[in-house]
Amino acid sequence: MATGQQGLHTDSDPRGTVLPPALVCERARRARDARFDGLFFTAVTSTGIYCRPICPAPAALSRNVRYFATAAAASAAGFRPCLRCRPELAPDAMAHRLGEALVDRALSMIADGALQHASVDALARRLGISDRHLRRLLLAHAGATPQALHATQRLLLAKQLLTETTLPVTQVALAAGFGSVRRFNDVFSASCGMAPGRLRRGLNKRTAQGLALRLAYRPPLDFGAMLAFLARRALPGVERVTPETYERLHGDDPQHAQVRVSAIPNRAELRLELIDVDAREIPDLVRRVRRVFDLDADLRTVHNVLRTEPLLAAAIERRPGLRVPGGWAGFEVAVRAILGQQVSVTAATTLAARLVTACRQVAIAEASTPDRTWLTPGTLLQVLKGRVGLPGARVAALRALAEAVAGGRIDFSAGQVPAAFIAGLTALSGIGPWTAQYVAMRALGQPDAFPASDLVIRQVLGRAQGDGRALRPRECEARSQAWRPWRAYAVIHLWHLAADTQE
Repeated sequence: MATGQQGLHTDSDPRGTVLPPALVCERARRARDARFDGLFFTAVTSTGIYCRPICPAPAALSRNVRYFATAAAASAAGFRPCLRCRPELAPDAMAHRLGEALVDRALSMIADGALQHASVDALARRLGISDRHLRRLLLAHAGATPQALHATQRLLLAKQLLTETTLPVTQVALAAGFGSVRRFNDVFSASCGMAPGRLRRGLNKRTAQGLALRLAYRPPLDFGAMLAFLARRALPGVERVTPETYERLHGDDPQHAQVRVSAIPNRAELRLELIDVDAREIPDLVRRVRRVFDLDADLRTVHNVLRTEPLLAAAIERRPGLRVPGGWAGFEVAVRAILGQQVSVTAATTLAARLVTACRQVAIAEASTPDRTWLTPGTLLQVLKGRVGLPGARVAALRALAEAVAGGRIDFSAGQVPAAFIAGLTALSGIGPWTAQYVAMRALGQPDAFPASDLVIRQVLGRAQGDGRALRPRECEARSQAWRPWRAYAVIHLWHLAADTQE
């Protein structure tokens, strides 16, 4: 443990790679600065409770305060989650923030549920290290062991479901990954200081047809710009995007959940509504929505790097809340990226619409609600055997992708080495660097993905350079080095700059 200024304590790696300096934490805590939400947690020794920096409770005396990089670290030190500020709502502080590639990969895999049905040893083998080394790395960088990170993740989800829904406790236990309600009750009581039923008393948060959850983020978020980006690419029947909401179906036969996402006015939160959802699918659905809307981004860190480029500094000043729109499913993003090679967004969407009739249709009561789920690799291979109205080169590339995914040679799981993923995609017939980088950016949420051959980016950078010509891809790549590891955010800003010029 390192001792900070003014008697404050931080519990992090001595190199200071996890927590902001103690004085910064203290100022953010006293100001209840939402930009620091999830970047650290405040624990109070006199109460035994840990909080988000935005907690509305009266500020504790500095001598009683300890700071932790993660909720898991605070929990491992014996502190209980606050009932007022609700640490389960905090954005993920660890996403792409540590600067340690191996640790980032491990955290991404754990967040994606890698330890739900597998051991720490199995996770370590996937990372190519020993389980002892994995534990040592996560203790140093995240303040907790892999098991503690996974356990805290499950318990905080359970706490949110108990607080915001009327799901039966048995369903909450399933959603949180517990096979036994008795085991869930014991673990929850030990970690939260109360039984699940006691937390729930007096709560009734069910929507008319399903349940609703709050998903927090660190402001700013330009939700309107995000919806506009998704709306331009939306496929009728598969998605529905309005100026206020994003909707789609998710699931396999016979269970299909209806998903609706909207903003909560005057709060740094989105509202996720789920209808007909299998409780066991809730963690995955929450992860998908957080990825689609990039809710775990720390834009302060991103902007500090990108502002060194005058062009991007001006773009950030104009649109400070831009984030990288993710994709609902990796295979869907990859298919649509192939269809979008060397054509406009409108043309790519038109081509993708030709596949919609082959998507599985589900009986839905509301006529305006999406009623189709996207193609599986096997279904797409069957579709491509017939006449689909697509160019031959696109058909060949789609077939190569579907066969690779069906055969397990390509997957879209979290925590992959970006270079290896991109190399695997570009090894397939008809898939080039632009497509691979685009898929890495939107399907995997890779913050440093950068399609250097993108014509729009080359034109915008060329105009900014003053000679009027589009930069060559290698010139774009060289220009972008100063923006690492946040080049995907530069891409979004450059695309918006191009759109603004055409208005």
